[in-house]
Amino acid sequence: MFKIGSRTIKTAIGAPISIFIAQLLSLENFISAGILTILCIKVTRRRSILSAWYRFYACVIGIILSGLIFELIAYTPLAVGLVLILFIPITVMLKITEGVITSSVIILHIYGAENFTVGLVINELILLIVGLGVALILNLYMPSLESDLEGVQKEVEKNFSAILKEIAHFLKTGDHSWTGVEFTKVSQLLEEANDLASRDVENHLLRSHHPYYHYFHMRQKQFEILERMLPLISRIHATEDEYYYIGELFESLSDHVQPKNTAIKYLEQLKEIRNQFNQEPLPSDRKAFEERANLYLLLNEIEQYLILKRSYKKSDI
Repeated sequence: MFKIGSRTIKTAIGAPISIFIAQLLSLENFISAGILTILCIKVTRRRSILSAWYRFYACVIGIILSGLIFELIAYTPLAVGLVLILFIPITVMLKITEGVITSSVIILHIYGAENFTVGLVINELILLIVGLGVALILNLYMPSLESDLEGVQKEVEKNFSAILKEIAHFLKTGDHSWTGVEFTKVSQLLEEANDLASRDVENHLLRSHHPYYHYFHMRQKQFEILERMLPLISRIHATEDEYYYIGELFESLSDHVQPKNTAIKYLEQLKEIRNQFNQEPLPSDRKAFEERANLYLLLNEIEQYLILKRSYKKSDI
């Protein structure tokens, strides 16, 4: 069963309302009010406001430019081409190219009227106000993305936990049977989460701080660290005790993947593991030295993973 989104519903409601209001005001080319509304229904409040402003700004420039050229030259197809040759580069320079299509409709209205009058200008401006205004009013309502973000957060944490648990299992047993499918899943989830968080930020015009946005940014950085850990883990050769200590740390981390701050506790545990490793004899040959270096690199990556979590909670507070 297909799902009808809020943007579709708002478009279906807004277009006829705009046309009705334009007809009620006895405006020429009243259908264009509906087209303007359709073009300005966006997925976020911020995009809707920017779209309306770009279109209004571009249309005002289009009205002035087309009026001057049509009156000075003639109401001919060549004059339309000249208007567009001048108008489009202006919109590019002013970074309002989103308004080109809307303005082109208004320019053609003026061309079709074959007479540039104050009444025509007022008619076109009211059309703009009606079409853009209805879109802006409808876009005041945006469905909350909180539950979607919470659901993705839980899925990300679930997969993070699975990855850490599988790493712990490998360190303790040497079992290579894990397929690593969770990495692909987390990558997809983080992409979805960043899109949702960005949309939610744009729906709150006066809010610059968004906890979910920062949370998923932190998880993205941690995910990159997890990806770097895998080749290190495959290259280390440690004692049974060392494998056990690190495996226990990963096991414990897997049981506490959550938004709350548990990083400080594990940073202390990591410090104790380092102290235990430092008490062991120095490597006797090059191969043993490289193996020990990979072990310490792994500990450094775990430390960075935990520091990211600690930093996130500080910024969140």
